[in-house]
Amino acid sequence: MKLFSYSACSTCRRAIKWLKSNDIAFELIDILKSPPSKEMLISASELYGNRKYLLNTSGVVYRSIGSDVVKKMTDKEIFEKLCKEPRLIKRPFLYKSRTSFLVGFKEEKWAETLL
Repeated sequence: MKLFSYSACSTCRRAIKWLKSNDIAFELIDILKSPPSKEMLISASELYGNRKYLLNTSGVVYRSIGSDVVKKMTDKEIFEKLCKEPRLIKRPFLYKSRTSFLVGFKEEKWAETLL
C-alpha cells in the first residue's frame, strides 16, 4: 500500500499513527514531491463515483481557484490540475490496489477496509 501524505497535515499524521498502531505496512510518500498518478486519481474518482471526493475543498489552493471555477472544469482539466497542484488532492490518499483507495481519514471506514 502507498500512503500519499503531507507532513504538515494533522489528518495525515492521525492516519499514519492509526496504521502503525494496527501493524499495517505501508509505503509513505510525500504527496507534494510524488503525487498520485493521473491514472490513480481517475480510478479513485470512478470508485467513489464523483471527482469531488478527491478535492481538498478546505485548502488554500481550492479556495484560490474558487468552487464555481472548479465545478465548471472538465474531467480532463481537473485531473491535470490535480497532478500539477497536489495540494488540491484530499489527503491522506491511500492506494491499496487499482480498485481500492481511501481518501481522507475516517477511522471507521479505514478499519472496515483494512482490518
